[in-house]
Amino acid sequence: MYEYMFIKIDLNTNWKGRSPVEDYHKVIEQHASEGWRLVQVFAPPISGYGVAEFHELIFEKKK
Repeated sequence: MYEYMFIKIDLNTNWKGRSPVEDYHKVIEQHASEGWRLVQVFAPPISGYGVAEFHELIFEKKK
């Protein structure tokens, strides 16, 4: 059996488009060191401006 963790990474808007508010590489590395495995990066449907407002990192590990 597995347990799951969902981490929401908000995106800031700037003149280049959207960028994450925190370094998702560090988030992934931190959770991997705690035994979590990255399963998927989920991007929700786009907003009215044509871009997603956040990404969600989905992790799993055995119970």
